[in-house]
Amino acid sequence: MSRRKESDDAGSTTGAATGATAATPARSRRGRKGQPDAVAEADRAVKRKNQLTPRWWIFLMVGLMVAGLLWIVVFYLSSALLPVPGWDNWNLVAGFGLVLVGFAMTTRWR
Repeated sequence: MSRRKESDDAGSTTGAATGATAATPARSRRGRKGQPDAVAEADRAVKRKNQLTPRWWIFLMVGLMVAGLLWIVVFYLSSALLPVPGWDNWNLVAGFGLVLVGFAMTTRWR
C-alpha cells in the first residue's frame, strides 16, 4: 500500500506522465530479481554444452578410423579374401562404416 501511495504522490506532484514512469522501475526491479536465475541457468547450460570430452572418446574415435582403414587395406591386399571371407564386397562397407563412425565422433570432440 505504501508503494501505491508513493507512486500516486509522485503522479500528483509531477504530472500523469511521471506517475506512469514511476511504476516502471518497480516492474523492472521485479524482473531483475528473476533475471539472475535465468542468467545462471543459461550459464550452466553453456558450461554443460562446452565440457571437454573424456579422454577415452579420442582413443575410440581414432581407433575406429584406423581400424576401418586397416579393414579396407587388408581387403584389397588379400584380393577380397580377408577380413571376412563370406562377405565379399561387404567388407568395404564394413571398413567405410568404421571410418564414418569415427569421423562422426569428431563432431562431438571438444
